[in-house]
Amino acid sequence: MTSTHPLTHGRPALCAVTLIDRRTGRPHRVNGAALVALSRDPHSAAAELLAGRDARLWDARIQPLPASAR
Repeated sequence: MTSTHPLTHGRPALCAVTLIDRRTGRPHRVNGAALVALSRDPHSAAAELLAGRDARLWDARIQPLPASAR
């Protein structure tokens, strides 16, 4: 579903980017909360989350958010 609201028309979809620990398959947590970045450029956000981390241990999961959440 595409938004027809004038402020969102033509903008990329908002996505949740989550840092995943490959050893457990679960999100990385900071003080009990999952580390999640919201971004309209999810591949760039994923690259930033993974920067300086061992790719054998970490992954990033990108999930588009529903239009109602934008």
